[in-house]
Amino acid sequence: MLKKLFQQKLFKFLIGGGVAAIINLLLIFLMIEKLGFDTPALRNIANVVSIEISLLASFFIYRIWVWPGGSWTFREVLWRQIPLYHLSAGTAVIARIFIVFPLLDWLKVNYAINTLVGVLLSATLNYLISDRFVFKTPVQPSQKSIPFSQEIYYPEVLAAALENSSFHPKQPQSEKSTEVKLFSIIIPAHNEEGCVVQTVESIAQLLEEKGINYEIIVVNDNSRDRTEELLQKLTSQNSKIRYVNNYFPNGFGFAIRCGLENFQGDAVAIVMADNSDSPENIVDYYYQLQAGYDCVFGSRFIKGSKVVDYPTHKLLINRLANLFIQILFGFDLNDTTNAFKAYRREVIEGIYPLLSHHFNLTVEMPLKSIVRGYSYKIIPITWQNRKVGISKLKIKEMGSRYLFIVLFIWLEKHFSRGDYLRKQP
Repeated sequence: MLKKLFQQKLFKFLIGGGVAAIINLLLIFLMIEKLGFDTPALRNIANVVSIEISLLASFFIYRIWVWPGGSWTFREVLWRQIPLYHLSAGTAVIARIFIVFPLLDWLKVNYAINTLVGVLLSATLNYLISDRFVFKTPVQPSQKSIPFSQEIYYPEVLAAALENSSFHPKQPQSEKSTEVKLFSIIIPAHNEEGCVVQTVESIAQLLEEKGINYEIIVVNDNSRDRTEELLQKLTSQNSKIRYVNNYFPNGFGFAIRCGLENFQGDAVAIVMADNSDSPENIVDYYYQLQAGYDCVFGSRFIKGSKVVDYPTHKLLINRLANLFIQILFGFDLNDTTNAFKAYRREVIEGIYPLLSHHFNLTVEMPLKSIVRGYSYKIIPITWQNRKVGISKLKIKEMGSRYLFIVLFIWLEKHFSRGDYLRKQP
């Protein structure tokens, strides 16, 4: 196991970074304590010199040990790789100081966790830039390039880090029954009188046109407007539509859990009530489930997807959060936080008990599904911002909750010794 670990680029990178940090500390100590650099100006010089030497040391450690091979010409190393490496390290530090730290501080994340996350993200950013731009060896004409499967949507700069990952989407299992005889749709609704009718009717109409046997369950999450009254009318007009009042405490996660306790289908999709999710993509999910996948995850940020009117500040936070999850778990799903996903019944049973009370359930369900060994397919989807009503997601309140559930499942992945893995037939 140790031999395999020492063969991993990322592990070697971290070791090299640790050695460079030790060199930095030793140089500062020697220059100040032994060489007498003991005035403010001289201490600054000592700091600059030690940082530069430790950067060069880390560069050659990485160049020789982590990314061996390639061209060692004077022009390649001195005029391209070393300047680019300085830029990479500087970008990582700037991102940590001016983006990660202020963002997590605004989300009221504990300073110790903030520092840990900042160090992890800055080191990862440095690794990704170095891997993609600094140490990348051009493929010679005689070398055969191996294209990635079009079924797998790797983030470009993560490809090298993920090539040995065990979290590639697994192929559906042919020996089990893959037929979805009844497809359930769960829609949580809290004060959605302005859009819930249009959302439900558009989904029902399309599923009818496609000849898909379905049920739509709307969970009325303690609404104080006319949502329940409108749901009563909908259920009286279509027997395949029903609603339940959330019997758990108020909250998105509780509403979904209420729906999951009441659906009757062979598979279930979670859809937002604000008409932001495309009904056509629900049909896409259904066909992928029929093909045998256990889960179908839509992504708004891969080729073929479409996003309309996403608020800029939310988009920035979304991409940073999803990048963090991608790096932490080492898989290709780049839109984990999106609620719009579909699961077979056995997956829902296999990821219980669910812990999340709020929107962090949107992260808990797909992460547990992947970590516990269920097959999945990622497809591009269309998303548009709500046109009526108010978003219930409060980013500032959710930061620590998302982080809790992500770290909880990360601990399960690495320390549960497979206790929760799906039992293969």
